[in-house]
Amino acid sequence: MPQPKTMMLPLRPSRSAIRSALIASQRRRTHTSEKSDGSSSIIDSILIANRGEIALRVNRTASIHGIRTTTLYTDADAHAQHAKSSPWSFNLGPTTAYLDQAKILSIAKQSNCKAIHPGYGFLSENADFARRCAEEGITFIGPPASAMEDMGDKARSKEIMTNAGVPCVPGYHGSDQSPEKLAKEAELIGFPVLIKAVRGGGGKGMRISKTADEFSDMLASAKSEARNSFGNDEVLVEKYITTPRHIEVQVFADKYGNCLALGERDCSIQRRHQKILEESPAPDLDQAKRKDLWEKARAAALAVGYEGAGTVEFIFDNDSGEFFFMEMNTRLQVEHPVTEMVTDLDLVRWQIIVAEGGKLPLTQAEVTERIKSRGHAIEA
Repeated sequence: MPQPKTMMLPLRPSRSAIRSALIASQRRRTHTSEKSDGSSSIIDSILIANRGEIALRVNRTASIHGIRTTTLYTDADAHAQHAKSSPWSFNLGPTTAYLDQAKILSIAKQSNCKAIHPGYGFLSENADFARRCAEEGITFIGPPASAMEDMGDKARSKEIMTNAGVPCVPGYHGSDQSPEKLAKEAELIGFPVLIKAVRGGGGKGMRISKTADEFSDMLASAKSEARNSFGNDEVLVEKYITTPRHIEVQVFADKYGNCLALGERDCSIQRRHQKILEESPAPDLDQAKRKDLWEKARAAALAVGYEGAGTVEFIFDNDSGEFFFMEMNTRLQVEHPVTEMVTDLDLVRWQIIVAEGGKLPLTQAEVTERIKSRGHAIEA
């Protein structure tokens, strides 16, 4: 008889998996996450609220450190690798159930998971979900909800960055969204301008207006796509950098005001605003400019009381050598292995340490030395 979808479905682990788990549990017994008061709060079980590559990635680190994992899958990917990567797995039903917060929290409690790792996408930048986890007594392995909200609104984030001394692209980020007001601001900024959705990302709701004559059409197109993609058609208007580089800085912060820059990644090679190549360190970048980028990224994270892994994105003007804050991704990114290669650090492990209440394991000087000696990495 088929198992009901609401039951836990244990999967039979292989002999090698059992052996690895036993070795990992021995390692785990020696681990303590140091907190400021000397106490510890060990995360020994995680529900991975995602699928595919990132679910396997989180499970790999958890297994090394003896942390029990529960994975999720839907009818469409019942035979996928991530569904069989853990001794405990749960069928959510339809594919849309990856967004079913109530069901996911219920499974976490049913399987006695102390924490939820949202991976990237789906629930990873959902402030409401982070709050619901806290209300249910489950640790959300990610930043505070307030930081997600501050950085999730592009207009609000630029206001915070300006106040924190982080340079922003000249532009209009106001609440008056009338076409007349936006057109007037575009004229003041000077063409070409970039029209960009206040919410969302991935190049959605983004249009370039090269002249005043085409601004109205580009604005309508950007607003329409933003409304369909994010349910919000507010936009901002910024100076368009004609010879740009896209450079982002991996940051990591703990609960005690410590924040590190784990190097930068150059993702300038893109198609339709989607990254094709990501490399670290960024090539042909002056060391003084590199240090300044790191410092501004750390300032950005500290300005919103950030915790955990995040990426601060900058647009670099090749003509002037200036760089400007674009946005912050409040999660672990797809490209994080590039940073792991050049730092020899496990960023998922660091996420768990911070979520447990631990301090960052290294200083900025120690991270900088690692990057100097590790070479170069590229991801396609």
